[in-house]
Amino acid sequence: MIGPDASSSEPSLNKLSPDQVRQFYESGLLIIDDVFDPEDLDPLIGEIDEQVRTAVRGYYENGDLSSDYAGEGFHTQLARIFEESSEVGKAIIAQIEGRGGGGQHGIEMFRMITHAKLVRYLEDLIGEEIVGSSVFRLRPKLPNNNRGIVPWHQDSGYFKPKCDREMIITCWIPLVDATVENGCMRIMPNAHREGIIEHHKGGNAGFLVIYEEDLPEERKRDIVTAEVPKGGVVFMTNLTPHCSTPNFSNGVRWSVDLRYQSGEVPNNVDYLPEEADHDLNVACYPPEADFVVRSKSHPEKETTHEQFKQRREAFDSSETIRTKAYPVRVWSQAEQDKIHL
Repeated sequence: MIGPDASSSEPSLNKLSPDQVRQFYESGLLIIDDVFDPEDLDPLIGEIDEQVRTAVRGYYENGDLSSDYAGEGFHTQLARIFEESSEVGKAIIAQIEGRGGGGQHGIEMFRMITHAKLVRYLEDLIGEEIVGSSVFRLRPKLPNNNRGIVPWHQDSGYFKPKCDREMIITCWIPLVDATVENGCMRIMPNAHREGIIEHHKGGNAGFLVIYEEDLPEERKRDIVTAEVPKGGVVFMTNLTPHCSTPNFSNGVRWSVDLRYQSGEVPNNVDYLPEEADHDLNVACYPPEADFVVRSKSHPEKETTHEQFKQRREAFDSSETIRTKAYPVRVWSQAEQDKIHL
């Protein structure tokens, strides 16, 4: 059973061992190769694949592509399109990602975010009151494409400073086997306890970047090359430094990264875009929409897919949010950084 109604007491659901919980908190990193059966991911893959194929057909019928590449699979179709036209490829990615990469609100994406197998592990890490952050991202990393190379950073580099000491967990989930060849992550364990590291603007593809010389020297020997099979999950804290390497394969390295926090961490689950700006600003990453994934004390507050969809659409279409700059933190400039959506 998947979704918010799934019971964490089901005997078929695995738990984290005390050693795994201790490892996560001590190192800021936990990699589990078999959180899911590989086929658990197939419904989400099918949902994304259909979106890609629908978009491709439109461009092909309009004469913007010489082929619809229908014979290609999920791993390769978008790569072949980029080989013919990077302009069309970028347009298709923008269409399926939504604004900022978090615009996905299909039923299978929701089922992945609320999947009982994943939520059960999260309960062991942050308790039974779990808020999902809309700072989730769909990541199609194209072969030999600069856009997918993400420099060293901490997720907290993008969050409000008031949340630096809060626990916000990133669950990075590959939809295909993540390997060195197709651009898996590099992660620096044991550095999260040293707090936020100076970030700079102007990293590759517009990302924030931690300069190599600012990374803790004594932690560089601990760096993990995170090859993860389909079905595995990387659990990281918001202060765990990590980066993403180039894809040298001939296929797309698809992944999603989902973020979760305790219900006690600042969030905007009770607000919509029509609310006052300061209400939306209570969240760690305003103005993206937070939502209740699991609540043992108030199960009636758990978000349904329809509510999730309506909430995402309200935030995505809000003119207030599109035109308002939301202060986050200062990095490498005199005035306050802003998020412009």
